[in-house]
Amino acid sequence: MENNCFMQALVYPMTQSPTQTISVPKLSKVEGIKERSNYLREPVATELLEDTTHFSEDAVQILKFHGSYQQDNRDNRVKGQEKDYQFMLRTRSPGGYIPPQLYLALDKLAAEYGNHTLRATTRQGFQLHGILKQNLKSAIASIVRNMGSTLGACGDLNRNVMAPPAPFKNRPEYEYAWEYANNVADLLTPQTGAYYEIWLDGEKAITGEENPEVKAARQRNGNGTIINDKQEPIYGDRYMPRKFKCSVTVPGDNSVDLFSQDLSLVVITDARGELLGFNVFAGGGLGRTHNQEETFPRLADEIGYVEKADVYDLVKAIVATQRDYGDRFNRRHARMKYLLEDWGVDKFRTTVEGYFGKKLQPLKPLPEWKYEDFLGWQEQGDGKLFLGISIENGRIKDDGSFQLKTALREIVERFNLTMRLTPHQNLIFCDIQPEQRQEIQNILTRCGIKMETEIDPLLRYSMACPALPTCGLAITESERAMPGILERIRALLVKVGLENSHFIVRMTGCPNGCARPYLAEIGFVGKAPNSYQLWLGADPHQTRLAEVYTEKLAHQDLETTLEPLFVYFKQERKLQPEPESFGDFCHRVGFEALRQFAASYEPELGEAEVTNGQVTKDATIESIAVPGKVRRRISVRDDVYQRLKEAAFREGKPLIQLATEAIEAYLKANSDA
Repeated sequence: MENNCFMQALVYPMTQSPTQTISVPKLSKVEGIKERSNYLREPVATELLEDTTHFSEDAVQILKFHGSYQQDNRDNRVKGQEKDYQFMLRTRSPGGYIPPQLYLALDKLAAEYGNHTLRATTRQGFQLHGILKQNLKSAIASIVRNMGSTLGACGDLNRNVMAPPAPFKNRPEYEYAWEYANNVADLLTPQTGAYYEIWLDGEKAITGEENPEVKAARQRNGNGTIINDKQEPIYGDRYMPRKFKCSVTVPGDNSVDLFSQDLSLVVITDARGELLGFNVFAGGGLGRTHNQEETFPRLADEIGYVEKADVYDLVKAIVATQRDYGDRFNRRHARMKYLLEDWGVDKFRTTVEGYFGKKLQPLKPLPEWKYEDFLGWQEQGDGKLFLGISIENGRIKDDGSFQLKTALREIVERFNLTMRLTPHQNLIFCDIQPEQRQEIQNILTRCGIKMETEIDPLLRYSMACPALPTCGLAITESERAMPGILERIRALLVKVGLENSHFIVRMTGCPNGCARPYLAEIGFVGKAPNSYQLWLGADPHQTRLAEVYTEKLAHQDLETTLEPLFVYFKQERKLQPEPESFGDFCHRVGFEALRQFAASYEPELGEAEVTNGQVTKDATIESIAVPGKVRRRISVRDDVYQRLKEAAFREGKPLIQLATEAIEAYLKANSDA
């Protein structure tokens, strides 16, 4: 195959005659910004020296490659004044590895330059929020000098490579997952010197010696995987069409949500625990845009098996396929999932094999995938312990009697412990001596930190993105709304007799899916201020996508929408051979059945009910005494009730919700008149 940078003619074939003018599709604006950046240097380097509060639009695009987003705190906006510009920094931490020196540096930066909190991300990194432009260089330099990096944590290239966080020392497959996650991250790290030139004045930080196999693989051309580009042999000067996400995991462990990744490698070992190779999955991704049906979440496909000696060449072949054939004209269609969707798996595999230079083998057998969060005290397998600590929505802070930030800092300072961040926004302390357990537990108890058995499972298994006020893409609340939403869901479950039930709940303030709501049993996706799309039906182990149940769920309609679903679940779920999960139930019975039940559902107790009254007059309103509450009942004619029921079914709304909306509309129209 000819080595052709981006090979656009192959992606968009065109015919030409002597009288025709070739019309080359226009690249997106961001492609030009990347090409003109001199390998991620400009205009960031120039604008960093300017005495301003923010960067230009072009510089903001390049700043992402350095691990930072320019943001505006919408809570602090004052009409007629400049936006409240600040910056988010994100670490590149393959497999979630955070050495103690780096954690203490991040904790200090959060206090000195940030908003006094740290945030564990869903890709096993840390985020700092609230940094001013004047402090950005000092913050990045401090991270690098303390064994960290932000290079490639954002932008159109390979992002942080994920791996299972559990530090099992007696299970070699976990060691291989961490090793190869780190090596793939190194293989696909930008080679430009811009990062160190800008943030450390050219001083390259002292790092561990790079794996010789990785270094050799980066320079090995294969069949066109390398571009004739001295600064960026894999990426070239335009890098990738969009972000590219990888994970490395072990058979059965889906803590990394492997089906949501562009590329996932699954470690395959022999009976003695020796590494043989990797099963390969590709084409996952969750981001989408409201009202744009051509955008959608997608699960990764099975691609094949590769022996360990060839894994780096295969990774390069997949990256090259997306680099050269990914859509550089429409950024909404630029992720690799659309390439697989448009081509199909067979064509994608054949193209990858062309770059790879050989055929892929069939996948090796795998067990069922299971989700685990690894919380609590557990044995590592080498005589030491690890401790998984739940962090609500990943936010590490001190708040009244809850002093998580203080507790973590004290533990790291006293015991010099390594951390691994989890894909579920939690953290794990590793290599704890058994005699240290009680002292560590005392610190956590004194600081008000609950153990996993004391946390409501709804909260334990939930995730939410930051959203408002800092994320520029947020349509509505997420992190700040989630605690209240979970409390209301728990109250509903208690009300209908499901007080011991729980499931995966995830929320995002926009459709980009940073908290992976499309793989949740209940997913809330921001649609408008105080309104969400409601997604249902994913399985609890994140191997099946949810589907849209309600296009626009207003905050105040949560109970009327979910109560009939929970009642139906209680009545019809399977209990054998084991209790059916809510997500599996919704998927099994189907959304038509869910909507039909909801449309005819009449709560036994509520603020108001519409019932099928056998009356001949237009309406009867009466109050019925109920202990501790007045129950108001509205009866309507049979024919009106039937029409109302049919309309509720068509619109997928509970009867009471539709009736309330109709009455409110009538009252508003008459009051306006």
